[in-house]
Amino acid sequence: MHKNANSSIPLNQIKIHDSFWDKYVKLVKEVIIPYQWAALNDTVPETVPSGCIRNFKIAAGEESGAFTGVVFQDTDVAKWLEAVGFVLAHERDPELEKTADDVIELLGRAQQPDGYLNTYFIINEPERKWTNLEEGHELYTAGHMIEAAVAYYESTGKSRFLDIVCKMADLICQTFGKEENQIHGYPGHPEIELALIKLYRVTKKQHYLEAAKYFIDVRGVGENYFLKEEKGERFKRMFPEFHPYDPMYSQSHLPVREQITAEGHAVRAVYLYCAMADIALECNDMDLMNACEQLWKNIVYKRMYLTGGIGSSGFLERFTTDYDLPNDSNYSESCASIGLALFGKRMADIKKDARYIDIVERALYNTVLSGIAMDGKSFFYVNPLEVWPKNCIDRTSREHIKPIRQKWFGVACCPPNIARTLASLGQYLYFQEKDTFYINLYIGNTTEFTLGNSLFKINMDSLYPWEGKVNINLSSQEKSYGTLAFRVPTGSLNFQIYINGEIIETAQIENNYLKVNREFGNDEITISFDMPATFIHANPAVRADVGKVALMKGPLVYCLEEIDNGDNLASIYVSINQAIHESYDNTLLKGTYKLHLKGKKIVSQDWDEETLYNTRKTQLEEIDLTAIPYCYWGNRKTGEMLVWMKEWFDV
Repeated sequence: MHKNANSSIPLNQIKIHDSFWDKYVKLVKEVIIPYQWAALNDTVPETVPSGCIRNFKIAAGEESGAFTGVVFQDTDVAKWLEAVGFVLAHERDPELEKTADDVIELLGRAQQPDGYLNTYFIINEPERKWTNLEEGHELYTAGHMIEAAVAYYESTGKSRFLDIVCKMADLICQTFGKEENQIHGYPGHPEIELALIKLYRVTKKQHYLEAAKYFIDVRGVGENYFLKEEKGERFKRMFPEFHPYDPMYSQSHLPVREQITAEGHAVRAVYLYCAMADIALECNDMDLMNACEQLWKNIVYKRMYLTGGIGSSGFLERFTTDYDLPNDSNYSESCASIGLALFGKRMADIKKDARYIDIVERALYNTVLSGIAMDGKSFFYVNPLEVWPKNCIDRTSREHIKPIRQKWFGVACCPPNIARTLASLGQYLYFQEKDTFYINLYIGNTTEFTLGNSLFKINMDSLYPWEGKVNINLSSQEKSYGTLAFRVPTGSLNFQIYINGEIIETAQIENNYLKVNREFGNDEITISFDMPATFIHANPAVRADVGKVALMKGPLVYCLEEIDNGDNLASIYVSINQAIHESYDNTLLKGTYKLHLKGKKIVSQDWDEETLYNTRKTQLEEIDLTAIPYCYWGNRKTGEMLVWMKEWFDV
């Protein structure tokens, strides 16, 4: 059984101090949480009103008025509370804790006597509870509330929020199931499943695990529940633009154990796969685990962007077909990459295979970070790999693409999701299984863990992802025999481990972990590897990238921005037969490595405004190019951005 619902190493034992991540992690408490609290209370100027806190006051009978927002508006405050919980795990803050406690009490006052808690239905349509699982998001909203309560309980030890969600979860367990007097349905948006498993791990109450398993087992079995539900007398359509309804959209087109391709809404998909992996572990369900493995392979080998983004269609925010990965019209929602990281973390923990962590890392360092500005006060919902601001026009196929980050959204699921991800970054760093301690991410931190019967403290200083240099100070009052497993990042070169100055030459690499088995005590460990910038090609089946090349350094995808390279980035060609020069600029974007290379650009001066097509030979000019990490784009000046560059073939 897991020690903790969110991580095999309790998050209050992990303190991050990292030159790359500190610029974001420190923002969570200082900027992001206060800013989002203001947004939830409608005090951020020139933004779409959230109404989130006011909705709860109305539901509690403390204010009058109409419900504000979308049907799942409650989840914004749930994810905000979860982020607060993770922050408090690292450092208790009486003022922040009081604010959270006051919100939790408000939730308790809004909760109905039977445990029901959803402000949309309490305020707007109390008679329609549980009548539109397809669109109503009641179970999705409940899931985020449960996740928040678990995080808050684990960080503070306070049970008030946990009691509220247990009462709600008990109602759900009574309402849904296979008995004749229960609803035989499942959520249109998966989330409750993984949340119930977290609640089970904290409370040890078996019926929460059984309910989660029920929702997984019944999904897509027999007559589709949502198509059947639409025929009901009490069903009321909420989102007519999504109809006629395709069960593939909600991953309900087949029983989950028969699904082998990632389909439908990308966020729903990966949240479902997280729960499938959890159930496979808890119930030793090999068929479910096999399905998880097949779905993972389909995503990362055929349906994932270089940046770890998923969901290539702007319509329905969904997967489409293998290798369909357009760069300038994709969706790649921030929440989807967060879900992919959560899925990959689970798979890596279960399989103890670091290749899953490669993808987790890619999503975290690229798409998740691109979703938030470096000041913590604006956000991308959508993460394209190519942007031309002038054609990001409303009521077109690119109206979802924004060339600048937004202060808030009418549907604001991504900002608080990014907040809770940054606040819980420690969950990805380590795994522990008996006397084997797995080191996944080379992010500077201080952590305590137990090896054998001895308590160890690990202090990691890291130059990653700029350089493959990591120093670990391991200390303990008593020596103990065990195994440290060091992740070998895919693509790294000359990976070496030194312990107390001596190179480790006999350790075996297993599933991309280099395992060192010995007696540990007070040891100095040095990890070194090469990670030069390199050119990347896509599988030729990815039609959008045929004849193109991208740049990566370690886990970081790089891009060109107009501010550095001029406009019309699409007219640039590069040859891979050249050296890529790296330079660190401590004045740019709070410190970053830039990549410098040569390119050719089509000369456009000869084309006048009255010539759209011509037979003249294309002229090219030599140019110097500068690339920056994709995660940092859009933090200086609005302009074009490009990841995949046309390749110049030297013949």
